[in-house]
Amino acid sequence: MNARGRVGARWMTLFTLAWLAVWTVQLTPVQLLLPLQLDTPQDDWIRGVVSSGLVLGIGGLAGIVAGPVAGALSDRARPGRRRRRPWALGAVWLTAVCLVATGFAEGPWAVGLAWVGVSVGVAVASAAFGALIADQLPPGQRGAASAAVGSSQAVGIVLGVGLVVLLGLGIRDGYLLLAVLIAAIGTAASLLLPDDPALDVPRAPRRVRQALSSLRDRDFAWMLSGRLVTNIGNALGTSLFLFFLLHGLQQGEVEAQDNLLLLIVVYTLFVVLASVITGILSDRTGRRRGLAVAATMVQACSGVVITLVPTFEATMVAAALMGLGYGAFSTVGLAFAADLLPDEQDHARDLGVVNVTAALGQLIGPVLGAGLVALVGGFWLVFATAAVLSVIGGLLTARARQPGR
Repeated sequence: MNARGRVGARWMTLFTLAWLAVWTVQLTPVQLLLPLQLDTPQDDWIRGVVSSGLVLGIGGLAGIVAGPVAGALSDRARPGRRRRRPWALGAVWLTAVCLVATGFAEGPWAVGLAWVGVSVGVAVASAAFGALIADQLPPGQRGAASAAVGSSQAVGIVLGVGLVVLLGLGIRDGYLLLAVLIAAIGTAASLLLPDDPALDVPRAPRRVRQALSSLRDRDFAWMLSGRLVTNIGNALGTSLFLFFLLHGLQQGEVEAQDNLLLLIVVYTLFVVLASVITGILSDRTGRRRGLAVAATMVQACSGVVITLVPTFEATMVAAALMGLGYGAFSTVGLAFAADLLPDEQDHARDLGVVNVTAALGQLIGPVLGAGLVALVGGFWLVFATAAVLSVIGGLLTARARQPGR
C-alpha cells in the first residue's frame, strides 16, 4: 500500500493518544509498580533487584516474539478486511485484563506470568499502531509522527507515575487505573484511526520462504543493531532508578517515590523537547542518521555523570542528559527506520521487528543490570556499562546509509 497524502491534526491527535496510553501502561509498572511489588527487605535487597530484572526480561522475551508475528499476520489480512484495527483492539483488551491480573498476583512467579500477558498485549498494539506510520504517512510527516511516539513515551511515564504517587494509590489500585486507561483510550483510538481494507496485491512466492528477508538488507540490519544496543543502554540507565534511590542513595520509600517522580519529570521535559525539535529538523533536512548518532553520544554522557558523581543532584543532571539523548534518538531513529523499510507490503512485520529492538532492550537491560548489581554489590557498573553501550549503538547506527529523499 502506498503512502497517502498529508494527514491532519485529528489523525495526529488520535495517534498520539494511542501511544500515550500504550507507553503509560507499559512503563509505569516498569518504573514504579513492579519494583515496589517485588522489593525485598533492606538486608536482602539484591534479591528484589534480581526478581524484578527476571520478570521484566521474561516479559520482554514474550513481546519480542508477539510483535513481529502479529505484524506479519496483519500484513497478510484477506482482501477487503481491516489490517490493523482488529489486532489493535484485541491487544488493548488483552493488556487491560492482564494488568488487572498483575495487580492481584502475589510472588515473583505469579507476577511474571501476568506480566507476560501485559507484554504481549503491548507488543501487538505497538505493531498495529506503529504500522500506521508507514501505511498512511508520506516521508515528510514521519518525523512528526515519530516525535509523537517518542514524546508520548516520556509523558506516559510522568502521567502514570504521577497519578499513582500524587493520588496515593496502592499497587493494586495503580494497576486497575492503568487497565481502565488502556481500555478506554486504546479502544477509542483503534476505532477512530483510519484503516483501509487490505487490497488484493499479488505477492512473490519467495516472500513466503524468506519470512525475515528484511534482515538481509544491509542498511536495515545496521540500523536495527544500533537501535538494539542503544535501547539496552537506555534500559540500563533507567530501569533501576527506584532501586538506585532506595539502596544506592539510601533513601526511604516515600522519599524515593517522590524523587523518582521528580527525576521522571526532568527526563520527560528533555525527551519532549528533543523529540519535537529533532522530529521537525529531520523532516526538513532528511538527515536522520547524523542526528540519531549524535543523540546516542548525549545519552552516553548521562551514564558518565552518574558513575563519576553518584549523588541525587548529579542524578538529576544525568536524567536530563538521558532524556535529551534518548528523546532525539527514539524520534529520529524511528523515522530513519521507516525510511529504510525494504518492502512496502511488509510494513507491520518490519516495523514490528523495529519495535522488537525496544522490547529486547527492556529484556536485556534489567537482566543485565541485575547481574551487574549482584556482581559488584552496587550500581556504578550499571551506569558505566550504559554509557559504553550508548556509544557502541551510535557507531553501529552510523554504518547504515542515509537513503535519498
